[in-house]
Amino acid sequence: MKTIGQLHTIIRHPVKSLSGEEVSETRLMSYGVYGDRSHAFLEGERYHTATQNPKMVGYLAALEGDESDDSYPAVKITAPDGRSFYWHEDRCLEEFQQLAGKALSKEVHTPQHVPLGAIEEEHILIVNEASITALEGETGKQIDWRRFRPNFVVSLSGDVAFSEEHLAGKKVQIGTAEIEIVRPCERCSIINIDPATTAIDPLVLKTVYQKHGNNFGMYATIRQTGTVSVGDEIVMVEE
Repeated sequence: MKTIGQLHTIIRHPVKSLSGEEVSETRLMSYGVYGDRSHAFLEGERYHTATQNPKMVGYLAALEGDESDDSYPAVKITAPDGRSFYWHEDRCLEEFQQLAGKALSKEVHTPQHVPLGAIEEEHILIVNEASITALEGETGKQIDWRRFRPNFVVSLSGDVAFSEEHLAGKKVQIGTAEIEIVRPCERCSIINIDPATTAIDPLVLKTVYQKHGNNFGMYATIRQTGTVSVGDEIVMVEE
């Protein structure tokens, strides 16, 4: 089997549209990274996201405790001003209703199942370090990879920008898990939001649209659950 790269960063977003946490190791469940997008705010029957409320990206969500099959560890949320509170507390909903200026409700899925929709269009989203560097050259700006809300940041052999696009249809092993790279990720206005400041910069999406057909990163689906760790080799699975 051929090694084609390395897993550089693992990111979990416990709350949909909030910034996520970097983890050194996690389990890949049938739906993706354990706990990814497992908690969400609803506006009526629709998800309330950073598309409607970019300020959500300024909040950081993280799981506190070990990954359990029965229930999630406590979800700690840190506000841009440094305040912190927990998902289960009344002030969590109060905070985000005030931020939204409207009534919201909360939704939580189980550790065993997070549906597509909550977790976007596929189980895993991957971005390539070399592609981020190339985009920095195209925009003339430093690009924070968190804009793209990936689960995996990878370093592929040869450091060739956008080489990840040639992996569509291929299966790879990372740690004890196996995923299939399925297709490019079509981008929306969320990538214009600077996760550090929540300032909007339309140049990012404009550049991705004009130079890359509005695609950046690759979606993948889980073929075999397992454990992945930062530093794991990415190995092509032979058919």
